[in-house]
Amino acid sequence: MTDTAIEFDEVVAGYGDFMILNKLSLQARKGKITLLLGPNGAGKSTVLKTLFGLLKVRQGRIRLDGHDITGTGPKALLLQHGIAFVPQGRNLFGQLSVWQNLELGGITLGMKTTHARIPEVLARFPRVQQRIHSQASALSGGEQKQLEIARALLLRPRALLIDEPSIGLSPIVVADVFTLLRELAAQGTTVLMVEQNVKSALKVADEAIALESGRQVLHRPAGELLADPHIERLFLGGAHAIGTAAAA
Repeated sequence: MTDTAIEFDEVVAGYGDFMILNKLSLQARKGKITLLLGPNGAGKSTVLKTLFGLLKVRQGRIRLDGHDITGTGPKALLLQHGIAFVPQGRNLFGQLSVWQNLELGGITLGMKTTHARIPEVLARFPRVQQRIHSQASALSGGEQKQLEIARALLLRPRALLIDEPSIGLSPIVVADVFTLLRELAAQGTTVLMVEQNVKSALKVADEAIALESGRQVLHRPAGELLADPHIERLFLGGAHAIGTAAAA
């Protein structure tokens, strides 16, 4: 694909001596939302961690916009290549205010640039903006997740990696987060997402990639997969069966 933003080429990666990704090859397009699917242990979160340099690539190559970024650390990926990562759970400084969390998120930009960008980012998150002087720990779960995303957007990433954004959030907040991701993609940001709320995520995604045992077994438009009566097999360990059915 000529518009490929993210490419894994036979990547092997994992934890210690236990490899999760087994010669994984996949592609995600520029300015699109690509959803990673598959049963537990398939390697979805491991893809994001490996792409962000948190796990070592033991074999294979990773490319961003055609440039080899294999072995690049998280700081360089963020600052030089524009990749931002919003992991699972809460990753805030709870005793610091919303404003202070944002300042720390943009510390590598310098305070002048960070302060100039904070109002721009907060305009997307009016509920967080109203709590600007509150401690992060006092925010609701939805507000905390929005603050994490806002912190990532300070760096104006070319690619946003987001892992399970809906965990612990109300349906209304989840809809807001998905709408934001759709807006970012429309503005040219490449989004690679892992999400347990699969049907809702497929409605907002452009494409879906199914993994099984650390390998890609399916890559289809999200709308087509949403309409597939076999979709539930993805969560029963049968992603390969869908790929076989699609090829039939």
